[in-house]
Amino acid sequence: MDPLISNAPHAHREFLDHLDKYLRDSKKILDAWDVYSDEHTDLDGWPYDDDAYGLRQSKRYADTAEAFETVRSGTRHLLATADVQLALVPAGMAQTRWVYQLGALHAALDRLDALHEEWLHTRDSLPADAKPGTPVFDGALAQHHAECWSYLDDWATHGHVLGAINTAARQSPSPLAPPPTTMPTRAPGRTFAVRR
Repeated sequence: MDPLISNAPHAHREFLDHLDKYLRDSKKILDAWDVYSDEHTDLDGWPYDDDAYGLRQSKRYADTAEAFETVRSGTRHLLATADVQLALVPAGMAQTRWVYQLGALHAALDRLDALHEEWLHTRDSLPADAKPGTPVFDGALAQHHAECWSYLDDWATHGHVLGAINTAARQSPSPLAPPPTTMPTRAPGRTFAVRR
């Protein structure tokens, strides 16, 4: 079996737990946003107060980015493990959408990594007095969070597939295990003498 699966089962379980927490947290954030948006827009979906609506939307982006930080360090491990596990899952147990969902997660993570590098460059190019809490810094960070949000939402939408693949792989027979064989049974009531 691949070392990603066999050598780090505890780390893998921990990464899956972090992912589950992100999925729960991102759902709460989105549900709260939906309630806010419904209450603060007219029937055509236009906000009553553009500034307040924009600030609340920025908070949604920032909260989602913060929630993702709990799983970020394990995302590459989770994807690599799922790729290996999916190959072990018998065709009848695998869902056809899993390949697409894994691809969406890989693409989203690649974009998030690229945006993170862009953010580091932007942050380093800010004026020396632009610190967290200043309009220049906070504006640039809000823009970064807005650019990341759709990719974070891809993880919120498709992330559950990593757990589903893990479960299917653990329930499927191991390709390394020999096929089951039948063992001869003794007839009831008969004893066998053992020579010594």
